[in-house]
Amino acid sequence: MATDHIRYDVLARDALRGVLRRVLADAAEHGLPGEHHFFITFLSTAEGVKLPPRLLAQHPEEMTIILQHQFWDLVVSEDRFEVGLSFGGIPERLVVPFNSIKSFLDPSVQFGMQFETTDAPSEVPAKNLPAVPAAPAPPAATASPEPQSEPAKPGEGAEVVRLDRFRKK
Repeated sequence: MATDHIRYDVLARDALRGVLRRVLADAAEHGLPGEHHFFITFLSTAEGVKLPPRLLAQHPEEMTIILQHQFWDLVVSEDRFEVGLSFGGIPERLVVPFNSIKSFLDPSVQFGMQFETTDAPSEVPAKNLPAVPAAPAPPAATASPEPQSEPAKPGEGAEVVRLDRFRKK
């Protein structure tokens, strides 16, 4: 097998973390629209995570937080987010770097992402997440540098995107 010098796995992981960053930034600016809410699972002892000692004692390996009705002061930066949450009636401020996040789930639309927390490929099981039926996979878009002999008709599956459409000529 050829060596991946481009590191597609790292590029894909970073792109997905960019999705998470944008979703949280939108929630910080506009609040959560509709029924959207987020389950975020992260490594509680990862570098840069800031938890009160009592929460760290209760969650020594990983922790899942829910951003839904009662959170405040959500601040999103390039590498982390900070949020105020109440635990047992006690308000706390958490700092969670994006690279400590193991999974993100928005059960209102059955959307979820799992992240590797290291550069080494591994399967990371999602723990502490509610059981949500898998959403049907959307049709995959395909890219082809060759023009198609017959364009796809609406409703017949994937849209074919020709790369030459985006190239400067």
